[in-house]
Amino acid sequence: MLGERKLLGLGFGGWLLNLTLAILIAFVVVLFAFQPVQVEGYSMMPHLQNRERLLIDKVSFGVQPLQRGDVVVFHYPLDPSQIFIKRIIGLPGDHLVIWDGTVYINGNKLIEPYVKKKFQDYADFSEVTVPPREYYVLGDHRNSSNDSRFWGCLPSKDIFGRAVFAYWPPADLGLIH
Repeated sequence: MLGERKLLGLGFGGWLLNLTLAILIAFVVVLFAFQPVQVEGYSMMPHLQNRERLLIDKVSFGVQPLQRGDVVVFHYPLDPSQIFIKRIIGLPGDHLVIWDGTVYINGNKLIEPYVKKKFQDYADFSEVTVPPREYYVLGDHRNSSNDSRFWGCLPSKDIFGRAVFAYWPPADLGLIH
């Protein structure tokens, strides 16, 4: 009987202890590496819907450099108590201009398959060179987005995660691109 107990990992109590430890470890990993957030508003439509729930990666964006097209979550520079989610368009050092609703970076037209024609804003915006350690961010729904066109470039210190996975509603389950 003693041999059986060892084989089973000390019976039900051992199984319960292992399960509890596994849940605790998973909780700690999720707590420090990922964070759930909810999309508030329509500025990222059609790819992210109002009230959609996402997981953001709080660790790898500090290791892997942010790239054009990444969807990031940050403290709104004009009111840090607000959380915004936008797409990185301009990287540090980029020269950017928006003419007739089209974004040009360093003289080249930016191809933006995530911006649907009906959500495009056809206004022109001043030229800007993105400063070091800052990013130019825009919402995918350009007509309904409070973004870098209005308040300037986003300091990297305000970014606290990269959106990686949508989990609610179930119909939108999947990786975020």
